[in-house]
Amino acid sequence: MIREVKRKDIGDCVNIIRQSFMTVADEFGFTTDNAPRFTAFATTEDRLLWQMENENRLMYIYEQEGVPCGYYSLLMQENGECELNNLAVLPENRHLGIGKKLLEHSYESAKNAGCKVINIGIVEENVVLRRWYEQNGAVHVGTKKYDFFPFTCGYMRKDI
Repeated sequence: MIREVKRKDIGDCVNIIRQSFMTVADEFGFTTDNAPRFTAFATTEDRLLWQMENENRLMYIYEQEGVPCGYYSLLMQENGECELNNLAVLPENRHLGIGKKLLEHSYESAKNAGCKVINIGIVEENVVLRRWYEQNGAVHVGTKKYDFFPFTCGYMRKDI
């Protein structure tokens, strides 16, 4: 079941994000020393609450038999665009179709909120993730290298 995040869910959401993104950190060698701003290390309850209350993000949690195991948020941008953030599924719940359900839900939520385009940022070196987004309708549109990340940021978009 996918439902809107409530204030009381924030701790569960942080847990899902951190655990999920930690597998990427481990795979690619990201640490708090070389990538302190990476999602696995930078996500906190205060940060998510701020996003909920000040950015009015659409935030959703996926529960399997009442247990929270997936999450994503949408940040509204200008010109009918929005940004998909922190789509995450706990490692032990992967390969069950939950990520695809969350992604499809994000497309529908964005459309219902008046968005025409969803922007997606990824770790460019994560070829498996890039292919997954491409298989689900997203198109790769560019890359950018930042000094504060030991990886290249890839940018994708999906017209909805």
